[in-house]
Amino acid sequence: MALLRLGSKSDDEFRQEGQTLHCTTGLPSDVTVEVGESSFFLHKFPLLCRSGLLKKLIADSTHEDGSSSVLELHDVPGGDKIFNLVTRFCYGVKIEVTASNVASLRCASEYLQMNENYGEGNLVSQTESFLNEVLSNWSDTIKALQTCEEVKNISEEIHIVSRCIDSLAMKVCSDPNMFNRPKAEGDCSNNQGQDPTTWNGISSETKLLGDDWWYEDLSLLSISLYKRFILAIEAKGMKPESIVGSLIFYIRRFVPLMNRQSSFNDKNNVKQQGTSTTSNNSTISEADQKVVLEEIVGLLPNKKGVTPSESLFRLLRAAMILRASQSCIDNLEKRIGSQLDQVELVDLLIPNMSYSVETLYDIDCIHRIIDHFMSMHQPATAATSPSITEEVIVGANTLKPMTMVAILVDAYLAEMALDVNLKLPKFHALASAIPDYARPLDDALYHAIDVYLEAHPWLADSEREQFCRLMNVQKLSLEASTHAAQNERLPIRVIVQVLFFEQLRLRTSISTWLFVDNIENSQNPNGNLGFLRSNGNNGQQQGDDNLRDRVKELENECLDIRKELKKLAKTKKSWNFFSRMLFFTKSYSKC
Repeated sequence: MALLRLGSKSDDEFRQEGQTLHCTTGLPSDVTVEVGESSFFLHKFPLLCRSGLLKKLIADSTHEDGSSSVLELHDVPGGDKIFNLVTRFCYGVKIEVTASNVASLRCASEYLQMNENYGEGNLVSQTESFLNEVLSNWSDTIKALQTCEEVKNISEEIHIVSRCIDSLAMKVCSDPNMFNRPKAEGDCSNNQGQDPTTWNGISSETKLLGDDWWYEDLSLLSISLYKRFILAIEAKGMKPESIVGSLIFYIRRFVPLMNRQSSFNDKNNVKQQGTSTTSNNSTISEADQKVVLEEIVGLLPNKKGVTPSESLFRLLRAAMILRASQSCIDNLEKRIGSQLDQVELVDLLIPNMSYSVETLYDIDCIHRIIDHFMSMHQPATAATSPSITEEVIVGANTLKPMTMVAILVDAYLAEMALDVNLKLPKFHALASAIPDYARPLDDALYHAIDVYLEAHPWLADSEREQFCRLMNVQKLSLEASTHAAQNERLPIRVIVQVLFFEQLRLRTSISTWLFVDNIENSQNPNGNLGFLRSNGNNGQQQGDDNLRDRVKELENECLDIRKELKKLAKTKKSWNFFSRMLFFTKSYSKC
């Protein structure tokens, strides 16, 4: 730590008795100064020679009978401790000026008007010169800036705070190749004069620092000073990734909820404890945590993807538990919505923190996040025509994030479907938030619907039928269609549709195969040359007859399937019929 010694006299001229300081030079004390709860019995002359304010106050309070003057200076920056040092300086007694008290001494000297008009080398010039030396050192600058909280108003007026912040910001934003930034190992500034391998109080004896070397030191600042520092480095062009890293480091220090996955008991724990303990063993109240969180959220860069989704969700959970402002929560939800395609399923599992807990997880919050994503990524053309052909219109860049979100939401729906308290309209609204064209297949949506039907067996047939309209049976894979055809939880009408479209798809595939095979044979007549030579016209006629027979057979079987489907829809017979349907399906597959 940088150190400045002022004065040459010993401390024998003063006697400390509790909160009272007596001058013991042998001369009677003729002025009493009250600062806070302390009293100073002093001689006028040393004070008159150094302080313009004390000179004026003493002159105004001098009694005609020559009795002692009493001055009340309860507004002295730094209080009685700093005034004690100022008094000793006036008497020429040795005092030590350090990075921890230079800001307060500088403010006190300004307040007491201890400039060059009242003696050469007065306290203003001495502390100002030393302050410039402090600002050249990283750790000393932080200590000086921290003490500015004690003399906030006047330190702002004489620009000590802004100078400290500018000094720190310059060091953080400077080119690392210019200074060869090293790793800090505690407070190495004490040996700075003897160690030539230091830069601004940071030792270079070991390996170089990373981009996060300043995170921990700056987390020592109050939220008001830290906020000004972040704005300063942002104005100087600091990378958004580094700013986010520092913000997350800072809030983890003061908001313990950020250091763990949230649970359903977090809200009760915070309410019962009232305060939390930080890593430096100091306590921070719930109200202060809320202020810190809201300030940090406001400082997050707006660039998409810079803040990790996991950190955004932790911030959102903490904001809900601490009852942060609605604007803060809305801000976080919009940020998450803008990068929802980068989110993992576990992040979406936010416990419901509302007083009226309807569902285990906060589904309304996720719905709002999805809406934010859709408002930024869904084109107007796609919104009006949710067809799978929209893939060509929306383009690959838009469809890829949309598809990823569709997969994420379907997985989330499957998790939420297990909650027996989840109402059908809420599930329906959440599933409908994703347009149909965003799902290449509806297998995952079908799985979520099946889980919901299993967890809610009391649904009426009409509700089940309406509910199943969420999925497009034409977009089910063969495996999903096979499962759906045998699923007793599905309405019969849905099963009929599944079977019908599966058979229609099979017939289309077979017809396409026959058509392509016929084209290939017609374009490559030499391929059948051996057959024609051996069998002549009879062989060719026989091949055409076989082809006609196969097509006719397929048409008859499809006609039989239609009759059976109509019969099933009317009579709702047993599930043995569906075994026959599967048999026909297998028959087509063999063909």
